[in-house]
Amino acid sequence: MKRLIILVMWLPLLAMAQYKSQVWCPDNGDGTYNNPVINADYSDPDVCVGASGEDYYMTASSFHCTPGLPILHSKDLVNWEIINYALGNLYEGNDELLAHFSSKPQHGNGVWAPSIRYHDGWYYIYWGDPDFGVMMVKTQDPAGKWEKPVCIIKGEGYIDTCPLWDGDGRCYLVNGWANSRSKYASVLTVREMSADGMKPIGQPVIVFDGNGTENRTCEGPKFYKRDGWYWIMCPAGGVPEGFQLAMRSKSPYGPYEHKIVLAQGKTNINGPHQGGWVHTKYGEDWFLHFQDKEAYGRVVHLNPVDWSTGWPVMGRLTPSPSLGREGSRYTGEPVTTYKKPQTSNLKPQIYNPVESDEFNDTKLGLQWQWHGNYDEKFGTATAFGTYRIYTYKMSDVRGQKEEVSPNLWGVPNMLLQKTPADEFTATTKIRFTSKADGQMGGLIMMGLDYSALVVKRVGKEFQLVQLICKDADKGKQQTETVLTTLKPTAEDKIDYKPGIHEDIYLRLQVTNAEAGAAHGGKPMVQFSYSLNGKKFQNCGDLFKMRQGKWIGAKFGFLSVETNAKADRGWVDADWMRITKK
Repeated sequence: MKRLIILVMWLPLLAMAQYKSQVWCPDNGDGTYNNPVINADYSDPDVCVGASGEDYYMTASSFHCTPGLPILHSKDLVNWEIINYALGNLYEGNDELLAHFSSKPQHGNGVWAPSIRYHDGWYYIYWGDPDFGVMMVKTQDPAGKWEKPVCIIKGEGYIDTCPLWDGDGRCYLVNGWANSRSKYASVLTVREMSADGMKPIGQPVIVFDGNGTENRTCEGPKFYKRDGWYWIMCPAGGVPEGFQLAMRSKSPYGPYEHKIVLAQGKTNINGPHQGGWVHTKYGEDWFLHFQDKEAYGRVVHLNPVDWSTGWPVMGRLTPSPSLGREGSRYTGEPVTTYKKPQTSNLKPQIYNPVESDEFNDTKLGLQWQWHGNYDEKFGTATAFGTYRIYTYKMSDVRGQKEEVSPNLWGVPNMLLQKTPADEFTATTKIRFTSKADGQMGGLIMMGLDYSALVVKRVGKEFQLVQLICKDADKGKQQTETVLTTLKPTAEDKIDYKPGIHEDIYLRLQVTNAEAGAAHGGKPMVQFSYSLNGKKFQNCGDLFKMRQGKWIGAKFGFLSVETNAKADRGWVDADWMRITKK
């Protein structure tokens, strides 16, 4: 009955393939929009215009989360939907690397600052994996199957790569460098590639050096050509306090002159920088970039671009005394509300990236990512209107010694999604099935610090437990606080490997920075639970959210155990619903 009701209720939505968020919608419905256009952690966004000239495609850094390289689509640069991923697991296609890393989370590694381009009938995504080299994946249909990724330049330290196909058919590649691997940074290099963009045919040339200047930490370059000028647009000055540079030259190898074209100014939008420029078929110019919001991650803003000075002034031009008379001519400040880009659609529709999930499809919703390379033993869809996540074994039996992880940092089977707004409520209905003591499953807010509300089996009963860990990345021990004891909802009556079951509703509520001011101005999480889905009881301590390694905090499902020899238990997630309250 649940499946029938939900299918009827969602039929119009499925037909339109659209979803309107209850917690953040940037489209005001009157021809204007509010920033951010995506209030979620799509860091280092890049965008291209599709073959039709009416479709825009965006991708972003995904680091260690899988599937990776999210593909988002829009008709107006304001309303976005997730339509695909270009990458399955990290290092897929390389059996040696896959075997070496297995499913262990590679926090902060993997996919850094990709670029997406359309050229000669193909869509390309280039990115730098700082440990292995320059990677590329391509397709002729962004919503369809992407080819297996290939490493086109091997080596450590390559990050933030972007190709440029010139009018004469030649191809060039710009990239930054990761100090953590190469032991130098704040420089950009350009080299020539083969015409198909598949291999280098020239040596790298340093075209910009930000060392020892305000332009330190120049990285994330994007390569363009306009009116005979080669343009490199890149952030500099650091992530939270930086700004956007534009630089131009008559040669791809420079020398480049540069100017600051977007800065925070008197706004409360920090950064703001690192993204992609779009020139539309209607003659308009726009820039999508991120703002660093710490625990929420790096969210996506859209700003107009004005070329009347010969430089791409981004946002609203507001003279700044600190930049001087000359500098103020070229530096914009980010807008909070602005008119939408022009489109051919006379009745534009409002839609946002999907958050809620009824788990009625045979495929996992596109809002979800695993915290490591996916293994089918992590979990799978069911025919029963649920998604099953099996318990991950946190212990290893080596000889007679059992080693148990001190916390959840190394757990890859957490099924998580990005926070969708500064303030929201996530409610889920689950059935937890346990085959042995110590197995637990529930709801988690994951980052460098984390907290979870879980059902844990102890003997023939369950305990409702809050897990908290600070500095999980440093191997600190998590704490477990027992909140109450629960009788099983059901018990198997057979003799063969019986399990006990608990049906429960779990909820986390995120309050914004202002509400959390008493706790240092950070977003806070309050957990609650219900046995009937109607009356929820707050439980556990308030938890201060904290970002992960290069990503925002993420929330979703946890299913783990410390018994290496036991049969796995599992969480059957019936639904997850994102609401204001």
